[in-house]
Amino acid sequence: MAVALGGAPGGGGDKSLRMSLSDTLRLAWQDADLQARLKFVLLVFAVYALGVHVPVPVAGISPDVLTSKLMENQFFVMLNTWGGGAFKRLSIFALGLNPYITSSIILQVLTLANPAWKKEQQEGGEYARRQQNRRTRLLTVVLALFQGFGLLGMMATAAPEVNALNIGFKFSIVLFWLTGSMFLLWLGEQISERGIGNGVSLMIFAGIVISLPNLMSLVWNGVQTGVIKWFQLILLAVVFLAVCYFIVYFTIAQRRIPIQHMRRNYGTKSMGGQTSYLPISVNMAGVIPVIFAIALVYMPSTFAQATHSYPAVSEFFKTVSDFFSPDFSRWQGYVGILVYTILIFVFTYMWNAMTYNVEDIADNLKRHGSYIPGIRPGKQTKDFLDGVISRVTFVGALFLAATALTSYLMPLIVRVPGLQMIAGTSLLIMVSVALETMRQIEANLLIKQYGE
Repeated sequence: MAVALGGAPGGGGDKSLRMSLSDTLRLAWQDADLQARLKFVLLVFAVYALGVHVPVPVAGISPDVLTSKLMENQFFVMLNTWGGGAFKRLSIFALGLNPYITSSIILQVLTLANPAWKKEQQEGGEYARRQQNRRTRLLTVVLALFQGFGLLGMMATAAPEVNALNIGFKFSIVLFWLTGSMFLLWLGEQISERGIGNGVSLMIFAGIVISLPNLMSLVWNGVQTGVIKWFQLILLAVVFLAVCYFIVYFTIAQRRIPIQHMRRNYGTKSMGGQTSYLPISVNMAGVIPVIFAIALVYMPSTFAQATHSYPAVSEFFKTVSDFFSPDFSRWQGYVGILVYTILIFVFTYMWNAMTYNVEDIADNLKRHGSYIPGIRPGKQTKDFLDGVISRVTFVGALFLAATALTSYLMPLIVRVPGLQMIAGTSLLIMVSVALETMRQIEANLLIKQYGE
């Protein structure tokens, strides 16, 4: 999951592209194997787009009326955007891949914290990978059931008729949503096996892309009705392009530490002595810290809606939510912005500390006779790497916080509900996944070129 969201441990290698986007796509389309893989990905996207419009019927309840109140909550707007509008339509894909995303992150954290599981993943090979996948799927089913019934509880705040449904009917609705979520996971796995790129990442990417036409129609309707002025439209486009450039720049940015390899003599031959580098990506954690932070800052709002039957409790959570929800239009929202930013920094440092084992890197360099010029092997190397990674992590966390907060700047430019989703986390996911997929296509082309 870390890889799916751009958080590959260890910093990764060179993330820049060697060819232009047009050249990469043109050459890939000319290759029969890559063309077949790209066509399969597009076919899966079409199935996803079709499924978004297949609703789960709730007797006597209109999805439009039901979701109108829920869509006032920015957390649900975000889930709806990531799911291609499936949440708003209450389709079979209403839960999307959210249960899988949550379960994957939980299990990755547990694996890093559990020495036995960590050792199993490092030494277990294919068997360990299957075991981890089995745990992830089991937890996904449990979370999907929990989130499904939670969603029904939220729906009752907008439509009291939901409370009148019997438990059997409620369970059948949740079962439909669970099936849709697992079907999306299966589609993602098919892309990984028969398509190109990381399947789960591309399914999240597809959900955001599917939502774009609706967002663009909101902009156009706003221009036609005079809600959005032309200067606001131009400013919106400038912010969008600037954020895209910002994301691309920091996604491929690296701190390269030079590594000197000792020269060794084997008989009459001399080997080694070269200089290489250890790449440390600025955005090592990917979008995972932002997802964790979003889940926490909107948790009080979710609890407020879930406890609507208990006015005192609901009012308490609403008050907490006012201070947790980021917003530039009210003073409580500035407290939420501070909380949101701090959480992103905390989770970025935590994630990088768990995934980047500095002690192992220092030991491996010493074992292979390699060293950082001017730094002694062993403890000094470890301390030096700790300092470098801490500074790089700070820059990465600052980048993630600044990108995530652009979502809340959008309403200051254009006050159109849902339009803030064209920036921030959604754009970060979309651009990061697109870059990673292009790198994989380019790698396939280079392998074929060298194979010839």
